[in-house]
Amino acid sequence: MIKLIFLLVIAFPFLYSNCLGAELVGRAVLNADTFSPGSTTAQFKTTSRKTPFFYAQPVQGFSAVVSGPKSGTYFVLSDNGFGSKVNSPDYALRIYALEPDFATGKVFPVNFKTGERLNNFNRQSFLELNDINRKVNFPIVADETVYPGSNISVSQVIKEKRLLTGGDFDTESFLRVSDGTFWLGDEFGPFLLHVGTNGELLSAPIPTPNFQKIGNLNFVQSVDNPEFANLPQSDKLNRANLGGSKGFEGMALNASGTKLYPILEGAIVGDNQQNRLSIYEFDLQNNSYTGKLFYYKLENPKHAIGELTAINDNEFIVIERDANQGDPRNSAFKNPAQFKRLYKINLQKVDNEGFVEKKLLVDLLNIFDFKSIGGNATKNGIFSFPFVTIESVLPLDERTLLIINDNNYADSIGRTPGQVDNTEFIKIRLDKPLAIRN
Repeated sequence: MIKLIFLLVIAFPFLYSNCLGAELVGRAVLNADTFSPGSTTAQFKTTSRKTPFFYAQPVQGFSAVVSGPKSGTYFVLSDNGFGSKVNSPDYALRIYALEPDFATGKVFPVNFKTGERLNNFNRQSFLELNDINRKVNFPIVADETVYPGSNISVSQVIKEKRLLTGGDFDTESFLRVSDGTFWLGDEFGPFLLHVGTNGELLSAPIPTPNFQKIGNLNFVQSVDNPEFANLPQSDKLNRANLGGSKGFEGMALNASGTKLYPILEGAIVGDNQQNRLSIYEFDLQNNSYTGKLFYYKLENPKHAIGELTAINDNEFIVIERDANQGDPRNSAFKNPAQFKRLYKINLQKVDNEGFVEKKLLVDLLNIFDFKSIGGNATKNGIFSFPFVTIESVLPLDERTLLIINDNNYADSIGRTPGQVDNTEFIKIRLDKPLAIRN
């Protein structure tokens, strides 16, 4: 069957271009049960694994990727930990350095500064985010004696190093700029965070202006915004103008390195177009929002975006997905994935409603696999990437993309029925080149 499809594609290349759009050229897998040293975690999380994890935290939940310290290595951002502010106050926010080896199919930890391979994920392989300079202008977990809503003492390491945790921020997007510092997008505020080379917060969290002027709030504030921390849940819902987990899921740095483009995952409460997501423009020279807004139109209001990544100064890649998981070709999945796609957008091409031009780039449920690189995940020459959350994409060159799933350890089951998802790193080759500007 594969040979027949291959011959058809060679004879009729338009079939590949029109129907498939991308070829799998590499795959490496990080086992779900991968841990790194730290304080005891998952003390407030019930999952399929035995918890808590004593003096360790899982290396998982990757929400963004940028180039690492040497060629072939990458920095990946872990999100808030276990999915919510309530269950993640003991999870230290980190950026990991690693190397997916597409020859062996394995993923190796590397030294954060040099990129040299390490035997395991240890303290040389990650950067911990912290507020050692006391820039956060509201209480954080490190300020407390016990974890919120419990009688469990806050880890002394978290307190002494003033580590930022999943009870403080939900870091879902990040970028490294020319001076080596990092900018991160948070969902709880939503805020922009500027972090130094030692993981230290360099300024107070930057709130998000309500440029759309929908409602009576001056800023976009989610139900998890710290301003609402002491309110009953019903009051939080009434006050907030953004739903939970709808903040800055994606963020791009333009090719010139001058502007950030964070995008909200959800529409503003009260917006009569609930498939409209706001893309903001932030000027790095002035450290301020420019006031410009661009709008991305979801194919379905129930969809979500996973990332926004720059191709050049004007063109970007967006991950758009449904909330389902599992290969639709596998009958064991009763509610399988139906929509996992990459779109190319252009901020210079905007319609009269402010929506940016949007073109389908790749259907991640239909990736051609000529060489059966995907193993059991490939059927009849087609590889599927059917995970509930796919949150990382990075152009490696004009024809090659790196894509990573967020495995939501240990809750997502999208690859093999009954088996917790691993973290998969795939390389795909596009049928047409992108106008990459580095």
